Amino acid sequence: MESLIKVGSWRMAVGSNCKLPTAHCKLLGVAAALAASLALVAAPALAAELPEFVEMRRALAQAIEVHVNRERSKGGLPAIDPRVIAAMGKVPRQEFAPPDLRPFAYHDRPLTVGPGPNSTISQPLLVATMTDLLAIKHGEKVLEVGVGGGYHTAVLAEMTPEVFSVEFDPKVAQAAKKTLERLGYGRAKVNVADGYYGWRPDGPYDAILVRMAIPDVTTAMIEQLKPGGRLVAPVGPAEGVQVLVLLRKAADGQVTETEIMPVRFRALPGGTRL
Repeated sequence: MESLIKVGSWRMAVGSNCKLPTAHCKLLGVAAALAASLALVAAPALAAELPEFVEMRRALAQAIEVHVNRERSKGGLPAIDPRVIAAMGKVPRQEFAPPDLRPFAYHDRPLTVGPGPNSTISQPLLVATMTDLLAIKHGEKVLEVGVGGGYHTAVLAEMTPEVFSVEFDPKVAQAAKKTLERLGYGRAKVNVADGYYGWRPDGPYDAILVRMAIPDVTTAMIEQLKPGGRLVAPVGPAEGVQVLVLLRKAADGQVTETEIMPVRFRALPGGTRL
């Protein structure tokens, strides 16, 4: 599963430890305890959402905003887009998790939700950070590589209606598609292919998000970016630390790369890697 690696001002965020501000961690813990006894009774409709989940989601979104903006202010960087925080505060993360994991849905940690080890929902802090780096405008076309459990797909769909995802595992793709449709995100298209090479049928894209570790960014992916497009991906070895990178494609086709921070993600499944 993915995690932040402790480097400089960045904190490790793995396991069940909450690394967000203490007050928010306490609030999330209390709300989780209240929800735990009822979470095993999975409500099929969002209309039956427990108020404890609503409060946990609000608290987590607020904590992420405070944390990211505090760290960015140290380097004179702009604040996180309020639209990203609004999306984090709206998408019901517990609905992407199996009943036994729903009490942990608003801990700042990734969760394996099945089917298979590659069906995950990412750590909320990383979801917000990576989404913000893409600087998505409403109406722009976004490609997500690796749908996982579909949670990040839904966050992207709150930013723009034009979301396309490509997933290597057909079972993972089908499970995520069903969840997205049930929650009203059925417009997001989930396709089955090796996302290492992008997804040409619906390209080109204004933004590409790679959710799992890749050894490099392929020429095929870069070709599928529009001029002015952005790409975010964890790049590095399958076993070990990767670097989260932001690529920007200029109007003349030139690509610049910015290293954001060290991370650790599962490797993107698929065929031959260069």
